[in-house]
Amino acid sequence: MHDPLVRPLLDELSHEYWTRYQRVLSAEELRAEMEHYPAQDFAAPHGELVLVLEDGEPVAGGAFRRRAEPELGDPARLTRPAARRADGTPAVRTAELKRIWTHSAHRRRGLARLVLAELERRAVERGYRRVYLTTGPRQPEAAGLYLATGYTPLFDTGTDPEEIGPLAFEKWLEVAP
Repeated sequence: MHDPLVRPLLDELSHEYWTRYQRVLSAEELRAEMEHYPAQDFAAPHGELVLVLEDGEPVAGGAFRRRAEPELGDPARLTRPAARRADGTPAVRTAELKRIWTHSAHRRRGLARLVLAELERRAVERGYRRVYLTTGPRQPEAAGLYLATGYTPLFDTGTDPEEIGPLAFEKWLEVAP
C-alpha cells in the first residue's frame, strides 16, 4: 500500500501494535509483519484499498486481497466446511481483509463499521463470496467489531485469546442473484 495517504494510518497502526505486542514481538518482527504483503496484493483486479478522508486527511481505512494461502482457525467451526480444502486453502473465492484501522482521534464514530461494510461491498463487486480475516489476541475492540457485524469466529471464544494467538474470522457475503 504505497498510497501516501495510507502512510499516517499505517504509522499509527504500527505504533499501536508496538504498544500492545512489544513483550511478544521484537521491533524487527513487527516491521516484517507490517511489510509482509506487497502493495500489488491490494490492487485491482484482486484487491482494493478503502480510505475515509476528512478535510483531505485519512481518518480510517482498510484493504482486501485475494486469499490463496492456508487459513488459520478450527475447520470444525467453519459455517460451510466445503469452504476450505484439506490443505487449509480456500475452496471458494475468498477476500482477506487487512489493516482495518481508525485513527485514534476519530474512534467511537462508527468509521470502522463503515470501512468494513465498504470493503465487503467492493469484495462482492470483484466476485468474492467469502471474507476471511485475523486479528491479534490483544485487540478485543477489533474482535468485538467482527462479532457485532456478523463474522463467525473460527476459534473457541471461551478460550483465553493469548492461548490461541491470531484470531481468525469468516463471513459469507450476500451476492445478488
